[in-house]
Amino acid sequence: MPTSPATAANSSSNGTPQAILLELVDEHGNTIGTAEKLSAHQAPGQLHRAFSVFLFDERGRLLLQRRALGKYHSPGVWSNTCCGHPYPGEAPFAAAARRTHEELGISPSLLAEAGTVRYNHPDPDSGLVEQEFNHLFVGMVQAPLRPDPEEVGETAFVTPEELADRHAEAPFSAWFMTVLDAARPAIKELTGPSGGW
Repeated sequence: MPTSPATAANSSSNGTPQAILLELVDEHGNTIGTAEKLSAHQAPGQLHRAFSVFLFDERGRLLLQRRALGKYHSPGVWSNTCCGHPYPGEAPFAAAARRTHEELGISPSLLAEAGTVRYNHPDPDSGLVEQEFNHLFVGMVQAPLRPDPEEVGETAFVTPEELADRHAEAPFSAWFMTVLDAARPAIKELTGPSGGW
């Protein structure tokens, strides 16, 4: 992966993990500071920049991932293709492409901005809070997946009908429906009217 000033600032040369910093924002998405990742998610939560990616195959099916059981936040639940946080100073588009490659081993095709959404979602299981100003992206999967098992427990491509069935039966992330609904106009534009999204 190419090193940018943002990624260099969040990596360590001696192998010890550094604290991951998130970009704090105001209600309009303007940067106002930084906070350590875990502290930003502790109740009541600090509003920070995030991103969510929705990738589709050539049949118009959405790629879901089940978060790995070892993750400290929302382990083992299903969610959108990829989500995360830009490093301070990193463009959300670049962060979305970077994390999709890190988690799933693919580079999205036709990745496009799909708006933003602001939400406040407490997670009752962990007690953590998602106070996020979320940048949305949609695109295509056109290469075999190579998921990182420390990040991703399972993947699935689903139609809208299959998603509804799965959502009724399996646990999903607290933010999933909020980001999906906010991205729907761009998803419909990408997948076409026959896609059913």
